[in-house]
Amino acid sequence: MEMLNVDNDQLKYPAPGAPQLAKRVKELLLASGLDRVDEDKNRGLDHGVWVPLMLMYPEAQIPVCQLSVQTQRDAIYHYNLGRALAPLKDEGVLIIGSGSATHNLGAMSSPGDSVASWANDFDTWLRHALEEGRYEDVNKYLEKAPYAKKAHPWRDHFYPLHVAMGAAGDQTKGKLVHHSWTNGCISYASYKFTTPN
Repeated sequence: MEMLNVDNDQLKYPAPGAPQLAKRVKELLLASGLDRVDEDKNRGLDHGVWVPLMLMYPEAQIPVCQLSVQTQRDAIYHYNLGRALAPLKDEGVLIIGSGSATHNLGAMSSPGDSVASWANDFDTWLRHALEEGRYEDVNKYLEKAPYAKKAHPWRDHFYPLHVAMGAAGDQTKGKLVHHSWTNGCISYASYKFTTPN
């Protein structure tokens, strides 16, 4: 993978908003027992949203509603957010959890360097857990996974997976659809959730 050096001011992703979807998300989350759900109509899209969407839908014609992660909360909280949003799948909404399978910027090496063993161990553990549908283990990754804190010193790049996993449902399993590495420790493993045959 070749990295491009581009000034972020040059990149634009003018996707239309989805205010009706935002209201529906708020309705589902409040119905799940949350006391408060705030809407922010002024904040732009986070890079975790526009970067993958720019590659998937370059015309920026799909309406987008972004859900913020709550870094002061745990993985189970985010999994339950996803469970609350599961009805959206039947309403034609694509739920994407964007982050990285491993994300430790402080441990990055030069592009092309071999993958660090700790990153590979965590990434392999995650793959097996998702492919086997062991979502409880993924929710307790800090206790169950090797090198969990080193793979994710900041949780905001991992919690989106828990939301997507929760929305997929307990009877699904993760299926690897893409896998690549950069800088010796950043895994771009990507999964979709399917119902086993």
